[in-house]
Amino acid sequence: MLAFWKLGYEGASIADLTAAMGITAQSLYAAFGSKSALYHEVLEHYQQTTGAFSARALEEEPGAIAGFARLLRESAAQFCRADRPRGCMVSTAVLACAAENQEQVRYAAQLREAAIAAFRHRIDRAIDTGEFRPTTDSAALARYLGAIIQGMSIQAQDGATEPELRGIAERAIETLRPFAAPIGGSA
Repeated sequence: MLAFWKLGYEGASIADLTAAMGITAQSLYAAFGSKSALYHEVLEHYQQTTGAFSARALEEEPGAIAGFARLLRESAAQFCRADRPRGCMVSTAVLACAAENQEQVRYAAQLREAAIAAFRHRIDRAIDTGEFRPTTDSAALARYLGAIIQGMSIQAQDGATEPELRGIAERAIETLRPFAAPIGGSA
């Protein structure tokens, strides 16, 4: 995972991957079939482990604003950890590559779209429960939050510090407050 995260799909050679796993190239192909299949498994593993904090934030917090606030703040911290590559592996996974690797671009885009769909689902739930105003455009708000988090990931890779990313997170949290329905009824 760390080899792909650090070097990217095209940058990580079979030699890099086998060295990271302590296996031979034959063993890699026997176990995974291809570099592409290994990459897909690595991205799924990332989402279930390192990147799982985002889904937990949205599900564990009692309200949508609290969930997104936690997600944004934890993103600022997670994207700047010194013990691994900076940013989010999925947010920055294969944005562009050679023609023969377009499958990787499509797969990574599907994972990013799935995250936005999860954001929209959480926003829709907040609308349904009366936490958010019924006029809230959940699709646009979900895409906005996705853009903020993906942008924070890129800025982390470019060297932004955790306090700088936390500043972005706090601004984004403030933009959520107007969507909250007034206490005592929706407007």
